[in-house]
Amino acid sequence: MKKLSKPERSWIMYDWANSVHSTIISTAIFPLWFGQVAKTGGLSDTQTSFWLGTANTIYAAFISAIAMVIGTLSDFKGYRKKLFVNFWLVGILSTGALILVGIDDWKSLLILYIFSFIGFGGANIFYDAFLTDITTPNRLDLISSLGYGYGYIGGSTIPFLISLAIIAVLANMDFSQGLPASGVKISFLITALWWFLFSLPFLNNVKQRHGIDPVRSPNIESFKRLVKTFLEIKKYKKVFLFLIAYFFYIDGVNTIIKMATNFASSIGVGLMVLLGAIVGIQILAFPFTLLYGKLAQRFGSRPLLFVGIGVYALITALGTMMPLLPATKVMPVFVLVAFLVSTSQGGIQALSRSYYASILPDHNSSGEFFGFYNMMGRFAAILGPFLMGAFPRIAYLAEVVDERTAYSYGVGAVFILFVIGGSLLIVSSKTDNK
Repeated sequence: MKKLSKPERSWIMYDWANSVHSTIISTAIFPLWFGQVAKTGGLSDTQTSFWLGTANTIYAAFISAIAMVIGTLSDFKGYRKKLFVNFWLVGILSTGALILVGIDDWKSLLILYIFSFIGFGGANIFYDAFLTDITTPNRLDLISSLGYGYGYIGGSTIPFLISLAIIAVLANMDFSQGLPASGVKISFLITALWWFLFSLPFLNNVKQRHGIDPVRSPNIESFKRLVKTFLEIKKYKKVFLFLIAYFFYIDGVNTIIKMATNFASSIGVGLMVLLGAIVGIQILAFPFTLLYGKLAQRFGSRPLLFVGIGVYALITALGTMMPLLPATKVMPVFVLVAFLVSTSQGGIQALSRSYYASILPDHNSSGEFFGFYNMMGRFAAILGPFLMGAFPRIAYLAEVVDERTAYSYGVGAVFILFVIGGSLLIVSSKTDNK
């Protein structure tokens, strides 16, 4: 990162810092641990999926409800960093507090999980908005991709491997009884400390350059500006249509990130294979994310977004088949799905962020517009996890299929989200901003 400015490097380092949360809490260890705790607490597999999906819905609904307001407030000079720190601390403290929860207290575990994601998601609203403050328009795709790329190889991989090593040693390499509680809790502590320490360069070196001058009553003024923009956003047709498309396709991406571990373990993928796949995804995602960024500089970010959506549509089509296959044939399909996820997970997220930043009509209002962006992203996270958790449960209770096959219904619903999102992105790409 020698050719990057100090603000650019520091902004990228926050992705390195908070990506540990995305892997250990969102994708890997927490979902497995929650399944174990929920089982000890008396829940079935479909009940576990339902409550995990419901928790994701609750936190996403909260962030969606406040995203536009706090994003607009952050456009006042001097406010963005303060708001970031408040949510950042909520996320770190609630993540660290997970170590205090008992081995059968699934309700407390979910409550802290929700607060952890409120802090994580809230801080990311301001982190995303800082993108236009720390670089130039022609470097948006590159810097955004570098953030996700280094996040995968750093925050997503290094602390995860350390956590896995600790868990393996404490389990004596025997996972027949599940994950050891002490190892899991150490991994949660590592997550909180890694997130805190590697955020310090961001706190010291990233400054708000764009914005509007403070006023006497910023909260009231924020609401006025928000209402005005909300009423006028249809004038910015490209922005408006992209946000709707983004709502659908990023819902599918987020759902796969949050629910895939629980889904795979529920249809018979072994723990060691599952953890190995997660490690492989993080390692491979690094070069593929950078590749997306390089290709976007040559061909533009929009064509690469279509590539990412197409890959994810294929992923969900294969995922829909998996519960219908005999157990002996699930593994090859699972490995293929994991590889496909690694090729596009970082790229589609990074280029969505940079493409959106590139079509904003006013960088002085980047916090407000990224409030809309994150509102759509978080609100989208309500629908997908709920569909993936509720559809199998409903199908099973209605005695349409057995509990294993029921998961096909949830993944099929996610496939539809990518079809809708891709179709709307085509419409938005043919539209001028005004």
